[in-house]
Formats: sequence, structure tokens, C-alpha cells
Amino acid sequence: MKSRSSKVLLSAASLFLAAAGAQQAGAQVNTIAPPVEAGAKALKIERIKVHSAALEGNLEGNSADRDVVVMLPPSYASNPGKRYPVVYALHGYSIGAEQWVGEIHAPQTIEGAFARGAKEVIVVFPDSKTVHNGSMYSGGATVGDFETFVWRDLVAYIDGHYRTLAKRESRGLVGHSMGGYGASRIGMKHSDVFGALYLMSPCCMSARAAAPVSPELKEALASVKTPADAAKLPWGVRAQLASAAAWSPNPKKAPLYLDLPDGDDAQKNAVLAKWAANAPLSFVDQYIGQLRRYKAISMDVGDKDGLKGDTQKLHELLESYGVKNGFEIYSGDHTNNVPTRIQNYVMPFFSQNLVF
Repeated sequence: MKSRSSKVLLSAASLFLAAAGAQQAGAQVNTIAPPVEAGAKALKIERIKVHSAALEGNLEGNSADRDVVVMLPPSYASNPGKRYPVVYALHGYSIGAEQWVGEIHAPQTIEGAFARGAKEVIVVFPDSKTVHNGSMYSGGATVGDFETFVWRDLVAYIDGHYRTLAKRESRGLVGHSMGGYGASRIGMKHSDVFGALYLMSPCCMSARAAAPVSPELKEALASVKTPADAAKLPWGVRAQLASAAAWSPNPKKAPLYLDLPDGDDAQKNAVLAKWAANAPLSFVDQYIGQLRRYKAISMDVGDKDGLKGDTQKLHELLESYGVKNGFEIYSGDHTNNVPTRIQNYVMPFFSQNLVF
């Protein structure tokens, strides 16, 4: 008799699709902007490139020179002796930093938060889009080490080129969807770098089962001869490839350099074990000590978001260990009210919990 794992396929695509509904790859989602705050002062926006040694030589050919959007607070230019905390904001799957900025209606929402009383910080939006539409903020030979790009290379660059308060107590980390997954993963491992943590509708918290690999899917994958060919595949398949590139890389398996759970039972079980091992609900117990170091942790999710259940499970698990964390289920789906959450909840959270 075949094992259950041979009949199902653990698929990040199911996680994304359940959460995002009809969102299409590369498309900026229409979201609701909060009203413009009277008297809000303009931010200065800089678009830069940051080289990451951690991404050099990756097998997919993802650039080691990453686009980064930096938003400097209104007083940055006029107060040259002042240093500022930094909030690092991680985007979701299938979009990059520019689309993430558009989805959350920045700089309007950041300016609005400051006008409403949040203390001024520098906000940094790194681009982690890859050949398969997303890095999962993980690390490996195939996709490149995007985890280290964020916590080490990006932080070092920002501290070296801007007037930051270069200490963990003055750094915040936030992410939405795949970015929420990244913030949870990086946050659990690197509390020596960040001092406050906010997870917005984090994806991929737990392993899930989806349909078996179909003959059509196998045929489509067989037609892929280069990473660029993968761009023609359906959105859900590309999400699956992104997960495999991050969590089951195979440097011996050109042209995609990854393993999918599509072989015999032993092969499937081995790949599924790797994917499950990258689900935060599977490894969070090992990082409770790290999480206790944070000044504050918070998370939120929409009441119509398919990721609501797993987000609540993470909250409850931390509570069971006595790790205090804020948790809110608000009215909304996966994306529509995220701009308001950024302005009225996320930025005030860091204002209250970072060291100025």
C-alpha cells in the first residue's frame, strides 16, 4: 500500500492561493488607502542597489545586486546630527519592493503615521523577487541566501550609509504574507540583530497537503530547459518551484537545481521532510529563547484571510511558552486593508517599542 505522503504533494502554492485568492503573479493588488492625514510632511525616497555577498554564485542566476527602496523621515535632511531607528519591511510572493510600496500606499501611509504621532524612523524595503517570483527569505545554493542578505548584508549597508541607531534595540522587522514568513524565520534566528517584530498575515507557517503531481504538470516541467522558461508556467506552479528552490535545492539537477516530491515514496518523503522542516510551526519551539529577547512581538491577519488559522496557532504557541505577543484578527482579506494596518498599527508599534 502506498504511504499517504505518496498520494499528496506538500505545496506552498496551496498556501499562497488559499490566502491570495485571485491575485496574479507580478500584479499589484488593489488595496484601500486610508484618508490622507492633514499636515503630513513629505518623506525623501531613495532607490539604491545593495550588493549581497550571500547571494553571489546562486544557481538560478538571481542578481546579487538588489534593488532597495529607502524612505527617510521628514526631519532627516534638516537635522543632520540626529540618528534614527530603522524598520525593515519585507514584501510578499510574486511582487517586488516597488509593488509592495504601491500596495501599502507608501509614502502616504508612512507620512500619515508620523503625522498621527508615530516617532520618525527610516523604513527600508528590500527586493527579494527571484526567477520563480520569490525567495521565501530562505538560503541555499539554488536561490541564494536571502536570509543572510536581509539580516547581515542589508543591515550592514544601511548602517554604513545612513544615520542609523546601529543596535538591535533600534531595529524593527515586519513582513506581509511571504514577507511575514520571512520576518518570522529571520526574527526567530536573529534576535541579536532586531529588537521588535511584526508579522502580517504570514504564509507557510505549517505543512499542507495538495493534489498529486499531475501528468500535465510533469509534462510542463519537462519542457523547462532554462530558468527563464519557468516564467511561462502557471502562477501556482511557479509558487511551488519557488518553495522547492528554497527548501529542497539540488545542485546536481539542472536546469532548475531543485527537487520536487514527484518520485518514488522514499524520494517524496525526503523532499516533504525538508519542506516541513522549513515551516515555522515546526521549528519555533527551538527558538523560544531568541523570541524572549524581543521588546515586543505582534501579529495580525484578516478575518477573511485563509492564513488566519495558522497565524492564530503561532500566537497561541508563543503564549503557551509565556512569550508575550500581540494578536489581532481584523476585518479584511489577505491584502485589502494592509495599508491602514501599516499606518495605524505597524508604524505606531515600532514607535512604541524601538529605542530612539
